[in-house]
Amino acid sequence: MVNQPPAADAIRASAPTSSAATPSVTAPLHRGMTRGLTLLFAVSAGAAVGNLYWAQPLLDTIGRSLHIGSGSAGLLVTLTQIGYALGAFLVVPLGDRLDRRRLIPGIMLASAVALAGCAAAPGFVVLLVTLALVGLTTVAGQLLVPLAGDLAGDDQRGRVVGTVVSGILSGILVSRTVSGLVADAFGWRAIYVVAAVLTVVLAAVLARVLPAVPPKASMGYPALLKSVLGAVGRHRSVRITLVLGALCMMVFTMFWTSLTFLLSAAPFGYSVTRIGLVGLVGLAGALAAQRAGRLHDRGWSVRGTGAALLLALAAIVLAGFGGRSIVVVLIAVLLLDIGIQASNVLGQTRLMGVEPQSRSRLNTAFVTCNFLGGTIGSALASVLWQSGGWAGVMTGAGVLLAVALTVWACARRTLSAV
Repeated sequence: MVNQPPAADAIRASAPTSSAATPSVTAPLHRGMTRGLTLLFAVSAGAAVGNLYWAQPLLDTIGRSLHIGSGSAGLLVTLTQIGYALGAFLVVPLGDRLDRRRLIPGIMLASAVALAGCAAAPGFVVLLVTLALVGLTTVAGQLLVPLAGDLAGDDQRGRVVGTVVSGILSGILVSRTVSGLVADAFGWRAIYVVAAVLTVVLAAVLARVLPAVPPKASMGYPALLKSVLGAVGRHRSVRITLVLGALCMMVFTMFWTSLTFLLSAAPFGYSVTRIGLVGLVGLAGALAAQRAGRLHDRGWSVRGTGAALLLALAAIVLAGFGGRSIVVVLIAVLLLDIGIQASNVLGQTRLMGVEPQSRSRLNTAFVTCNFLGGTIGSALASVLWQSGGWAGVMTGAGVLLAVALTVWACARRTLSAV
């Protein structure tokens, strides 16, 4: 295999020398992603998305500190998620219009300011506002995914995108565990101080090493947002991928929401910290799923998606029958995370190849649909738990995965054409 120049050098070498030249959206902008740059993207994306989840295991602690009830404390997570949904829709499409060498560090610095505001918040209302701003500005990870797709060569895109997406998933899982440990030692405000400092450091590093990639779209901002729907409407394969992603996220949030109910009740009776440590098993699953991107590079993306959905269904069946054994539950956690995350990695990687000039906008659609799926999954988990307990939730999750497998089986040829 011949040596490839670093991505930044390759882009400078391929950039037009005339300031009047207009880059073609279909011109090759890369000669490959180095391992170091891929790792930096993964860490930065994970740190960015992890900022959404610091408060989740700390709601009781924050509530006592600010003298608010559990119902009001729950609004902290809700406002953060709403802010993130708005950020995904309003900010991520700008990745196709602006220079991401400036956009990504800029949005990360804004996130650091919001995180510092959380640490200093004197009361509940201020904390609500600052957490909403954290959600709005912590979308750097979803800007890095399509940028990785742009910089990666065709023969490495699956591996590169898979690594970056795995970083996001790892950040989500690790943040919950780290949050509880830091809060137990130094108080809940300390985690936001640490997060703000880390975000500033990563923003500074990215500002130095990100290559300048010419914008792909020159349209106005309202037209840019409208074009997200246009990009989805042009490709049936995109719509199918969005449906599969939403169904998988429904199952994922149903499982993890109800798992908290299961482990906090008899016969387990686990503390918040011990429940958080269960997330480390999910981390192992996310890291294993990272290799799913290599299936795309080998032309096995569609078959790999079907296998991942089957694995997730097997995990749900196992969890449903073995819900009173922590060993069985942990095995189910591992298998489910591998299956769900592998399916999402493959789907997101396929989107990167559908319409290269619209990668950020297609990623906006993917993230938005996943968010909606996750919101529905959380609501379903609460309803099904009240009516049928753990078995009821697992039955509902199994039905959703069966639907996903049916969609996949009926659309294999369409997905294979991508």
